[in-house]
Amino acid sequence: MLMADPQNSTQGWSDQLLKNPHAAADKRARVQRMFAGIAPTYDLNNRIHSLGQDQRWRSQAVRLAGLKTGDVVVDVACGTGDLSLKFADAHAAQVLGVDFTYNMLLPARAKSASPGRYSHVCWINGDALSLPLPDASADVVSIAFGIRNVVDPQAAIAEFVRILRPAGRVIILEFSLPSNPLLRTLYNFYFRRILPVTASLISGDRTGAYRYLPESVNTFIGRQEMLTMMQSAGLVDVQAFPMTFGVCICYRGHKRT
Repeated sequence: MLMADPQNSTQGWSDQLLKNPHAAADKRARVQRMFAGIAPTYDLNNRIHSLGQDQRWRSQAVRLAGLKTGDVVVDVACGTGDLSLKFADAHAAQVLGVDFTYNMLLPARAKSASPGRYSHVCWINGDALSLPLPDASADVVSIAFGIRNVVDPQAAIAEFVRILRPAGRVIILEFSLPSNPLLRTLYNFYFRRILPVTASLISGDRTGAYRYLPESVNTFIGRQEMLTMMQSAGLVDVQAFPMTFGVCICYRGHKRT
C-alpha cells in the first residue's frame, strides 16, 4: 500500500490541529508519517536540543527499572533504539524493541549490528496497542517519549500490563513541564519558539513535526493523571521521578505478584 510522502506539507500539523494534536481524528497516521520523515536526523536533534540530557534520562530509566538476572525487556515505541540498547548494555537477558514506524527501526538495526554484542536484541515492527507478544512474557515494559504519541494511552498501558509477568515493572519516560512558573515560561519559550525552527532546519522537515512536539507535551495529561492511569491498569507502587527541573518524568509501576 502506498503511503503519503512524509515531507508533503498538506499532511502536516496545521495551527488548528496543534491546538490539541491528541484530538486529531487521524493522529495515528499523522504520527507515523511524521516519524518516518524525521528518522534519519532523529538522534542528532535529540542530542542537540536536549543538550545531551536525553541519554542521561534514559540511563536513569534503566536504573529505575531494577533489572534482575534473566529479565526480558520489551521497549515499546523504541524508535532508533537508544533505550533498548541501554537495557541491553545493562545485561538484560533479552531485549525486544517494538516500533510501529518501520523507518525508525532502520537506525536501530544499524546501531545493533556489532557482531556478538547485541545478539540478545530483536527489533519488531508492531503497535503499542496490540503487541505481538503473549501474556506474561516480559519482566520490564518500557516506553520513552512515546506514550503521548499513542492514540489511547490507557489502552496501551493495559497492553503493557498484559504482557508483564507478576512483579514486572512498567517504565514510562516522558516529557513534562517544570512546575516552577518562571522556569516553565522560559522553557516554553525555548520549546515553542526556538526548537521548532532549529530542529526543522536540521531535519528538513515540513510536516510540522517539531511544532507538534511542544504542543503534544503542553496538551498531554499531567503527572497525577498519568499515575492514576497506571493505577487504573492494575499497577501498584506507582511513582513519578522528575528529572532536570521537571522537564522529563520517569514513571514506574509494578504488576501485582
